[in-house]
Amino acid sequence: MKRRRKIVRTRRTVTGLLLVASISFIAGMTDAVGLMLTGNFVSFMTGNTTRAAIAIGEADFGHAATLLTAIFLFVAGNALGIIVAHKTERRAFAVLCSVGILIGIASMLPVPGLLFLQFYLVALAMGMINAAVEHIEGLPIGLTYVTGALSRFGRGIGRFLMGDRDFAWRIQIVPWLGMILGASLGALLVGAVGTRALWVVSLLCLCAALATIFIPRPLRRRFNQNLALARAASRQQD
Repeated sequence: MKRRRKIVRTRRTVTGLLLVASISFIAGMTDAVGLMLTGNFVSFMTGNTTRAAIAIGEADFGHAATLLTAIFLFVAGNALGIIVAHKTERRAFAVLCSVGILIGIASMLPVPGLLFLQFYLVALAMGMINAAVEHIEGLPIGLTYVTGALSRFGRGIGRFLMGDRDFAWRIQIVPWLGMILGASLGALLVGAVGTRALWVVSLLCLCAALATIFIPRPLRRRFNQNLALARAASRQQD
């Protein structure tokens, strides 16, 4: 029985990490494409926050407003993603389909006439994609941002050097690997096909959504936070 539980846990973890790597790959590709096409980050809100602050300091209020709007839409996208995820049985499928559709719509907008609207739609989509997977075996996972993952990875190394032999922290490097590989491909895509790179991102996102259909239900349910448990944990913290 113990061996079976270990096999099930390993299968669940590997499936979750493959899903995280795939989504982070798409997020990295989207961020690179968005940055190269619009000149702004579509998922790196720390960078947009700093650039907005600099723009305010330089009295470039138009640019600051653009970036602050993107930050607002990114936050709204996270909220919308959670709503979509918890309203459907196939959470990752619903979220990834929504993201793919939004990016697809953005890819059809004429550039440069509607460049800002394209930027905003992709920022909204990148907020939503974070709701596709919230944790792996109880460990929080970021999909469009890797600073937190790298920080947890580094702290895990520190604890290992201090004698801690819990190696769960190693999974935190997965989203970073997915992000850098996706961003590299995104840069190559823009160089090859220009604005049509968003079409590729949209198609890839929809393909990832279809792939989640084959994830067994017991595994799917372990990748998203249960609202009732989240409320209980919040009350305990208070």
